[in-house]
Amino acid sequence: MKLVTSRDNPLFKHVKALAQSSRERKKSGLALIEGAHLVEAWIVRFGAPATVVVSESGVMENEVTRLLASCGGAEQVTLADALFAEVSSVETPAGILALIAPPASHATPGTADPCLLLEDIQDPGNMGSMLRSAAAAGVKDVLLSKSCAFAWSPKVLRAAQGAHFSLNIVEGADLIEFVRAYSGQVVALAPAAKTSLYSVKLKQPTAFAIGNEGAGLSSELLNAAGIHATIPMPGKLESLNAAAAAAVCLFEMVRQRGG
Repeated sequence: MKLVTSRDNPLFKHVKALAQSSRERKKSGLALIEGAHLVEAWIVRFGAPATVVVSESGVMENEVTRLLASCGGAEQVTLADALFAEVSSVETPAGILALIAPPASHATPGTADPCLLLEDIQDPGNMGSMLRSAAAAGVKDVLLSKSCAFAWSPKVLRAAQGAHFSLNIVEGADLIEFVRAYSGQVVALAPAAKTSLYSVKLKQPTAFAIGNEGAGLSSELLNAAGIHATIPMPGKLESLNAAAAAAVCLFEMVRQRGG
């Protein structure tokens, strides 16, 4: 396996650009997944990635060795520990990452059930948590507005813990157009709504709309949605964060549908 020790190495420069620049990820159509859990989840779902990069110390770990053995068709490169630390997105690097081409999304049909519509979600951790909750709740389609955080950034991928690989994630979606064409009910989460989420019947086809962490949903999307619902909060805190609110909505649906 090739050992890279120079910062002038083209592969190192490429990996570092992908790690640090959302623009580079979008331009190249590639993303980085880091850690044994994510790499293994990718292998199980899609097979060996194009390129696997390990740290000089990580290559000695049993779990990393096992994953490398299952990536026989991939380019395998070892980075000196100091270089690997520069491309890692975590304080304590896990010792393995892979370059992947995110799977292409497909158009979400107007009959999709259930689905999640995210508008202007900025925090990568929130985005990843929402994707993870969506996958756990049986959602297949997640539509992101143009102003959402990039779904395939390292922080979103880390927070989602492999949820990306079981979802159809549509970025840059026109949520208003989708809502207007949707054949089911659209439940828009709005703190000022008069209707409790727990009084909404969620056994029928449903799309949940969740808005920006601070501003909430736009007036345009609220006006297009058929149902405005709020999560009752008798405590003194002002509100749940967007990720927690999405999880409450999705698992209230799961509860009503009998798990």
